[in-house]
Amino acid sequence: PGTGKTTMALEFLYRGAKEFKEPGLMITFEMSPQKIMRDASGFLWDFKDLIDKGLLKIIYTSPSVLIEELQASDGVLAKEIREMGAKRLVIDGITPLRMFGERINGRPFRESLLLLIETIQRTGATTVLTTEAAGTNPIGETGSNHEQYVCDTIITLRNQARRRSVHRSIEVAKSRGHDFITGRHSLKIEAGTGIKVYPRVYARPKVSIEQETSSEISSTGVLALDHMLGGGVYKGSITLVVGISGTGKTVTGVQFLSEAAKDGKKGLLVTLDEHPKQIMRNSSKLGLDIASYIENGQIDVIFDSPLELDLDEHFDRIKRLVDEKGIEYVVIDSLAAYENAQSDEAREFICALSTFFKNKLITAFFNYESPELVGVSQISEELKASAIVDNIILLNYVEISTKLRRVITVPKSRGNNPDHESREYSIREGGICLIDDNSETYEPVPQLPLKSYYGILAKAPTRTSPLIEEKIIQGSQLPASASLTSQHKKMPTKANKAKVKGKKSSKVKPKSKAKSPLKSKKK
Repeated sequence: PGTGKTTMALEFLYRGAKEFKEPGLMITFEMSPQKIMRDASGFLWDFKDLIDKGLLKIIYTSPSVLIEELQASDGVLAKEIREMGAKRLVIDGITPLRMFGERINGRPFRESLLLLIETIQRTGATTVLTTEAAGTNPIGETGSNHEQYVCDTIITLRNQARRRSVHRSIEVAKSRGHDFITGRHSLKIEAGTGIKVYPRVYARPKVSIEQETSSEISSTGVLALDHMLGGGVYKGSITLVVGISGTGKTVTGVQFLSEAAKDGKKGLLVTLDEHPKQIMRNSSKLGLDIASYIENGQIDVIFDSPLELDLDEHFDRIKRLVDEKGIEYVVIDSLAAYENAQSDEAREFICALSTFFKNKLITAFFNYESPELVGVSQISEELKASAIVDNIILLNYVEISTKLRRVITVPKSRGNNPDHESREYSIREGGICLIDDNSETYEPVPQLPLKSYYGILAKAPTRTSPLIEEKIIQGSQLPASASLTSQHKKMPTKANKAKVKGKKSSKVKPKSKAKSPLKSKKK
């Protein structure tokens, strides 16, 4: 109960009468016509108007009467269907037939059901029967239900607990003569609308061999980062930006969308962590005026809470917005929210999203917050979808001389020749700025340059000496450390100690010692 069986049946009748002018008849055993009309009004369905126009009729009866009608050669049921020319028929709740059929006429439920189906088929009306699942298994998952043999199509509705909320789903278990999308799809019952179904995200058409690709290069909005990527990112590519909190993932996405908006391209920001107003405020502090692009419609924003996120519905929102607005650039901030919402379905969702973007030649940035990034190899362990992306940008912190310094690395860039060197960057006016770089976003190096250290990604930076490395390559003897040499000069040697003693003896005469009588005898 409560899965939406009656609501779906009512909408089946309403849409047929309202939109296709197909008369409909409803037979109910448990709900009076007044209750049905009251429930329909909650969805703004005017059943009274359809009844007055002769497009809808509701019959409130009992299972015994219906069974007697089925036994008659020309019963009232068949007569009503013929007189109003019903094209659609609903029998809401055939469970009473199962419960009382044998007791009323001594006929097994299977025979009563077959008789009902034969009578309906003679009328030519398209019929929907609703019933509750017998036992714990829905129809289509067990062989104990007779309906699955006599009906052409079986639709199963479910309520599934998800944390503290309830998730509704719909599944087509059987449909004779039709190819249908298998699996469970999200279903919502919305006031003023009715039933809304969102097909499961990984039930999309497969990628064809003729998938469109492009050789056009798009800028990330950071010239130095474009150089590290080998010139930029290809149009239609997916870039994964990985980093712990505070490394600038959102700033990178904002710069990417702002650069596209400057060129007149339309973008989409999907934010699941921060409110759009907060992103606009923080961006303005860095001189990135993304707010103006959002206000003039150049950049659209989708903001969903990850706690109540339904991936099927979320995908549908993105898809419709992309198709309606002609969006070419997308930033998802961040993928970790999908894992928190539905960890068991997150990978399929990300794969479906990537496939959709690639088919549309949409250039996308996927931000991913890694709680602890030790090295490049850990990305594939934490995020199983890393293989589907074309580019990977690592943002990280490293502690050097008690100071946290930001590090950026490009370990992967398909189709390009990336610069694999780890570079230091800062976040200041204008956004991401690489340090010790000859680009326009140049900033002086604080302390020693990052190239003076190795082991950056392992979070164990160690100083390196170009002079020592050169001597090792040449096979020459290593020079003495300057610090050790200076310390060596300062340390007192035996000769130095003697000199010191000599100086002291010239100033102070030592006291004469008495000769030992034993020593004198030996001599």
